[in-house]
Amino acid sequence: MSISPKNTADNDLKFDRLIEDLVARRNDEIAAHSQRFFKTGEGEYGAGDKFLGLRVPVVREAIKPYVKKLQTDIPLNEVTPLIQHEYHEIRLAGQLLLATRFKRTKKESDRAALYQYYLSHKDYVNNWDLVDSSAHVICGGYLLDKPKDLLFDLVISNNLWHRRIAVISCFAFIKQGQFDTVLTFCEQLLSDKEDLIHKACGWMLREVGKQNHEVLVTFLDQHYHKMPRTMLRYAIEKLEETLRQSYLKGTR
Repeated sequence: MSISPKNTADNDLKFDRLIEDLVARRNDEIAAHSQRFFKTGEGEYGAGDKFLGLRVPVVREAIKPYVKKLQTDIPLNEVTPLIQHEYHEIRLAGQLLLATRFKRTKKESDRAALYQYYLSHKDYVNNWDLVDSSAHVICGGYLLDKPKDLLFDLVISNNLWHRRIAVISCFAFIKQGQFDTVLTFCEQLLSDKEDLIHKACGWMLREVGKQNHEVLVTFLDQHYHKMPRTMLRYAIEKLEETLRQSYLKGTR
């Protein structure tokens, strides 16, 4: 996984050119909106983050020429300037590239290297969209058939984003009919103070319901009186209306 690109054309396509391209696309009006939307004010969850003002489709379009390059076994440390960049959208580009590489990587040792790299840079996965674009692919994908101890450590972290990584990683397990980990986490996090954790748990519970209605209903029947309202609303969004209303009104 540390083999350098094989020819000059590959070497010419550096990630610093991607950074330059993204910066050149900046939109100050959208950036101002993003500063508010992602709560970058003092004391807010995204405090101090900086934005170029690029929508996600723009970032995805910009990285397309680099996806193949990332599959040519270039050193992972070449991605680090993206992952650690001051601008949010450039960090997002790095996460999207890593997730794409993981999806296309079959060799177990290479998947392990990607997973370890992701974990060693998890402090830069520091907003909900960065988590949601990568955690279930890389952490969830790698741990699908392995012990989940790392996630059990993250879910009790004082760091909001580490807890969200733990929850969103479970999306990969849910798709395979594995519900125990996410149900444990959602129960643990019923008293979490962060709305972004309530949303993450509610989202994952909704996904459980898509796979197995009875598992979701059983969990809700046990916990809905104690669930934060946001978590409950997200979890029951796809339920039949009469049942949904019974949970909302507390008459179930």
